[in-house]
Amino acid sequence: MAKRVAIIGAGVSGLASIRCCLEEGLEPTCFERSDDIGGLWKFTNHAEEGRASIYKSVFTNSSKEMMCFPDVPFPDDFPNFICHSKLQDYIVAFARQKELLKYIQFETLVTSVTKRPDFSVTGQWEVITEKGGKKESAVFDAVMVCSGHHVYPNIPKESFPGLSDFKGKCFHSRDYKEPGIWKGKRVLVIGLGNSGCDIAAELSHTAEQVMISSRSGSWVMSRVWDNGYPWDMVFVTRFQNFLKNNLPAAVSDWWYVKQMNARFKHENYGLMPLNGTLRKEPVFNDELPARILCGTVTIKPNVKKFTETAAVFEDGTTFEAIDCVIFATGYGYAYPFLDESIVKSRNNEVTLFKGIFPPQLEKPTFAVIGLIQSLGAAIPTTDLQARWAAQVIRGVCVLPAVEDMMVDIDGKMGKNRKWFGQGDTIQTDYIIYMDELASFIGAKPNILWLFLTDPVLAVEVFFGPCSPYQFRLVGPGKWSGARNAILTQWDRTLRPTRTRIVGDPYKPYPFFHLFKLLTISILFIAVFLILI
Repeated sequence: MAKRVAIIGAGVSGLASIRCCLEEGLEPTCFERSDDIGGLWKFTNHAEEGRASIYKSVFTNSSKEMMCFPDVPFPDDFPNFICHSKLQDYIVAFARQKELLKYIQFETLVTSVTKRPDFSVTGQWEVITEKGGKKESAVFDAVMVCSGHHVYPNIPKESFPGLSDFKGKCFHSRDYKEPGIWKGKRVLVIGLGNSGCDIAAELSHTAEQVMISSRSGSWVMSRVWDNGYPWDMVFVTRFQNFLKNNLPAAVSDWWYVKQMNARFKHENYGLMPLNGTLRKEPVFNDELPARILCGTVTIKPNVKKFTETAAVFEDGTTFEAIDCVIFATGYGYAYPFLDESIVKSRNNEVTLFKGIFPPQLEKPTFAVIGLIQSLGAAIPTTDLQARWAAQVIRGVCVLPAVEDMMVDIDGKMGKNRKWFGQGDTIQTDYIIYMDELASFIGAKPNILWLFLTDPVLAVEVFFGPCSPYQFRLVGPGKWSGARNAILTQWDRTLRPTRTRIVGDPYKPYPFFHLFKLLTISILFIAVFLILI
């Protein structure tokens, strides 16, 4: 009999998991507490308990060629960066194309996931659900948690003395929907992440004054990168990743900071990160620098304390007569249906092998899908996570010994802290991580072999965008259209922008970037050697 798998959540992680379970001959049942699929990308006018919430003006930070399911490209005429409604349309179309909806039980809340008494032998779980006030219990051979990590807001009130005395409105960014009600108001946004910058820039068109308070600063990138191409089509490449991980640290750090400052000097705008060489996820906002130049947004340091009507910053300045404080301070990781020690088995940190499997379980029948942050897109990441997890659950792939998994986790945490900072234990290097997962299931493209057998494809794979299609070129679940999708990805990128035809389309030439980067690197190394 096929193994029964409980999947919790019907967002992109849950849909990827259903699909991958079916590919491996498993029997999935997905429980979704709301009445629709989409998770984070299903917009509602009010934040719903237990579900991620977005504001009305949200657009993706990843371009369509970099964020699609690896065998389902977005329609050619879709814009490169997509509003939530179009992305939801794509997600629904994917679910229908793959016939996934019949495996989902809607308006069903998972209240408990516990090991069966014979777990050490069977690896089975008891899952209790509730629908319409009625509870049911069922036994599953495995569980895949796909409920995301943008659900439970983090508001560090203890870090802000006097906040309890503040008389204005105070809420988390997940409750923000649109700017109209704040017309003519004075708004303080705490947090310089993507949500905080988006909300501040949008409010600055209607509010009287908007200030952003940041504790540590951020790099702010544009979606529009070199020669007008989508940032990730140029930035997230195997060649760039190779240089970043193999050049001397001083050269790599210099090149990274130079790229981040290519659009404007962050120190001139008060945005410069305290540690600029950390590869923390940057903010993507095309409007913020202009709003700062126009004076409608002001960047301030951390809030020292609140009064009844004002905020006093650490530089001694004050923002008076505040109407509203919006905390864009991120989210916590919580699974209320689960014993927390399964996911956070040590020092209250997420302790998962490759960000997916709890290493201490006697049987590898529990997987967390989507609890990873990187500079790459979520959809292809969850697709590859789910493919490997389904093979582990089926028994085709075997996990290492517990000791080896813990050594790997410790090593990754140490490297992540070095690259991304102390607080980012779930952040990872996108291409390295994807290649690692792909190698477990035989889906990692062999670049050297490609240069020998298919040099045209090899050049695009190595020097061009590391697009999702690369991970369905070979191995189980390979897609026959992957090669063509890679070779035509720039056509789909340029089509929605060339609505007025002026000359021939200009596509990037990979070797130009190779020549430019190598020349800069050689010159930098030469100068360094001369100086020492």
